[in-house]
Amino acid sequence: MQRLLCLTVFIVMMFSVTVTAQDAAPDNLLANMTLEQKVGQMFMYTFYGRPMNEPARIVLQTWQPGFIGLFPSNLGTPEQVTNLTNDVQQTLIDAGGLPAFIGVDQEGGLIAHLKEGFTVWPVPMLLTATQNEELAYGVGAGMAGEMIAVGINMNFAPVADLNTNRFNPIIGRRSFGSYASLVRPILSAYIKGMQGAGVFATAKHFPGHGDTSADSHTELPVVNWDLARLESVELKPFAAAMDAGVGGIMVAHIWYPALDPTPNQPASLSKAIVTTLVRDQLGYTGLVMPDAMDMDAIDTVYSASEAAIAAINAGHDVVIPGAHISPEAHIEAMQGVVDAIRSGDILESRIDDSVRRILAAKARFGVLEWQKLDAGTAAQRLPTAQNAELINRVFREGVTVVRDPNGLVPLQGTVGIVYPGTQPSLWTACNRREGVKPLAINVSPSGQDIGGAVWLAGQVDHIVVFTVDAETSSEQEALVAALPPEKTIVVALQSPYDVLVMPDIAAYVVTYSPLKPAYDAACGVLFGDYPAVGQMAVSLDS
Repeated sequence: MQRLLCLTVFIVMMFSVTVTAQDAAPDNLLANMTLEQKVGQMFMYTFYGRPMNEPARIVLQTWQPGFIGLFPSNLGTPEQVTNLTNDVQQTLIDAGGLPAFIGVDQEGGLIAHLKEGFTVWPVPMLLTATQNEELAYGVGAGMAGEMIAVGINMNFAPVADLNTNRFNPIIGRRSFGSYASLVRPILSAYIKGMQGAGVFATAKHFPGHGDTSADSHTELPVVNWDLARLESVELKPFAAAMDAGVGGIMVAHIWYPALDPTPNQPASLSKAIVTTLVRDQLGYTGLVMPDAMDMDAIDTVYSASEAAIAAINAGHDVVIPGAHISPEAHIEAMQGVVDAIRSGDILESRIDDSVRRILAAKARFGVLEWQKLDAGTAAQRLPTAQNAELINRVFREGVTVVRDPNGLVPLQGTVGIVYPGTQPSLWTACNRREGVKPLAINVSPSGQDIGGAVWLAGQVDHIVVFTVDAETSSEQEALVAALPPEKTIVVALQSPYDVLVMPDIAAYVVTYSPLKPAYDAACGVLFGDYPAVGQMAVSLDS
């Protein structure tokens, strides 16, 4: 590795120039860049650990990548993250380069890489259930406020895939929902809120990863829908994201024969999709990038440099080698692109087009005016108190009564509450009046738990069972099946699909996320503190 890094230092030093942001017009910046610096702007570099290690520092100094991706190994407290982003940007500037887009996966819910000291956000489909664009805008802005406070200016979110296949192993509750008509206004408002607060948003995974039964991290999925279906369903949220001015579109490693019939051609490497469809037909002018190239759908077929060259030839502006490859592989990819330009396999004018778009995006989001942040006060800058109240509002408006044909909710008379004993605050939230009786059980109920619930059901007018992914738990399914269906109300704390294994219950309520604010919201709906206004965000037929 040392020999390769030293060689890279020598190559870049021969052609390096100092690029400053004083004149931020893209064409002026572009005119002062070496070929290596242009190529560097098109790459997202990732490294392991905190603080930044020496191999990463050398890559930043020599290649001056335009994008940095941070992952869980890099991220800790707000103070630590701020120190790291300061170090990254200062290293680039000291080397004569430009500040970078620094990005994370902060989708909310299942995928959220900012954890320690940061707000815990619910899954996006809860936002869709509210159908409140003001709340969606607020969540986008609230997330962005925490990122900007620690020097992060790019989010690899939102997921714009519609969750049209409930057996999808990779999307699920990461999606905003199943229905384009409900998702589009919420997705658009979320993007506007995030970008209005200064964070570049990335809609993924174009043209849509929602209706797959395979995971592109491990294989190449295929979506066999015809063009009419893709245009009327899968592409709708991405079109809405583009109309909202989303900064980037991330393209999936999935084969769509209707869009490119070339056998086993990932959309991410298809010129027919990246250039003809995204640029020419949809008229998108922002940045286009592939999903990480270290996923098995790509890296089992291509080397790092081959994948990078193929991505650029397809029309991408940004290349993401991935979080699981070495500094040598990152360098191999960048050097491979430089060599391809010098040999004439890639036109330099093609590179200039992408770099011009990248520089324009950096100007748009204030990246070129980077200022060092005070790490010691990072935690105080995070708007966590405002975000906590915002999340409370989202749950109150998003909790959904999916089924209640006999109008049992709000509940009258005596009520039994059966809940996971690991969540005592659930009982605290629901202990709102006399005649409410608790039963704490295991998440995987034992025979004794089930017997206790049956006994409790005989003592009350209604029995409420809080489930956690009951659709995959035979024990929870058996618990509900043992109860009298005419008086059983199920509250699904996590998967909205629990009802599919308990079709005969009297009423069904969904919270979408098992966070503590969901408990107060669900109990408030059950006992009539406020009305249930949420709309079901996913199809139970998918």
